[in-house]
Amino acid sequence: MNASGSKQADLVGPGIGTYEEVAHVLPKNYHSALSPKETQKALALGKRFVEDELNKALNLFRVESPLIVDRESGFNDYLDRDGSRTPIDFYIKNDHEKNPIHAQVVQAATKWKRFALKQFECAVGEGINTDMRAVRKDYFLDHDHSAYVDQWDWERVITDDQRNLDYLTDTVTKIWDVFKRAEQMLLDKYPALRQSGYPELPETLTFIHAEEILDRFPDMPRKQRETAILQEFPAVFIYGIGWTLEDGYPHEMRAPDYDDWVTPTITKNGKQMHGLNGDILVWNPLTQRRHELSSMGVRVNADTLKDQLTRTGQLDFLELPYHQMIMNNELPLSIGGGIGQSRLMMLLLQKAHIGEVSVTVWPQVLKDICAERDIHVLR
Repeated sequence: MNASGSKQADLVGPGIGTYEEVAHVLPKNYHSALSPKETQKALALGKRFVEDELNKALNLFRVESPLIVDRESGFNDYLDRDGSRTPIDFYIKNDHEKNPIHAQVVQAATKWKRFALKQFECAVGEGINTDMRAVRKDYFLDHDHSAYVDQWDWERVITDDQRNLDYLTDTVTKIWDVFKRAEQMLLDKYPALRQSGYPELPETLTFIHAEEILDRFPDMPRKQRETAILQEFPAVFIYGIGWTLEDGYPHEMRAPDYDDWVTPTITKNGKQMHGLNGDILVWNPLTQRRHELSSMGVRVNADTLKDQLTRTGQLDFLELPYHQMIMNNELPLSIGGGIGQSRLMMLLLQKAHIGEVSVTVWPQVLKDICAERDIHVLR
């Protein structure tokens, strides 16, 4: 496959792609530092710590979030913009079909959270955090992608002059500090983790633009570029996810109606950079692969929403109630993101497979591979 073809294929959906590749990724001489029982106790401890400390660091309070939403509300998250990942739709007959509802299972609470800021009358500098559960039926189920998704989905009210790269960077730095302190807490509570020889997370993140990574590795598809940059810097925050780069492709197909990926930010190496969003990625020493922990960003305002929908050919979204609220300035300006609970705990508890910290469905072929490697997938 030529470079352009591999780059195009790399944009569609997450996951490895074949179980032969999954078998290659999963370690062959694996032994978990913690037993299944110890893992459950450490999991509860770690999740409580991260949620509590994240709330303190970002001035958030915990709220309930929906598992299902009205299809016509526009609240559901489509994750990308190519239609490759669609939500589960179902019909609620209700009242002998006199008052039915066309509902969807959420793929994330990204858009709902911004409405919730208004619903809970959050002030500037105040925000919400949710224990979000979702289903993403179009994932390829591998070592770190599951159809069942659990996230800390958070959102915070900001002012117009905080819609900048410095504010985003400061927020990401606070989140990384929570991750580091959670790691140290778990290492102290469970000495077997410290004795395993598993490397600790670096003290600081490296911040880099998607455009800069492309400059370094111009012929590589996105996932290969991320893998390459993580060889130099084992923990990175990549700015500008969604903006079309110099090679004609976005770093990833980020949806046009939540993160702001179109706003010009700084000029670097003679190039104008774009985007007030990004992802936290780390190197996973067990799987020897890139490992995404969080996706976040400053959210669109009326101008950037219309711009991004125009660029992606999705202006029909403006007819939906959620999008109308943004266009009419009825929702607060905000910054927010999702932090993968099982993804983070998998990393901090030194697990080879996300199924060791999360209960869901897996195909028999994957369960067989895990059983051969002494990987205890929960069921």
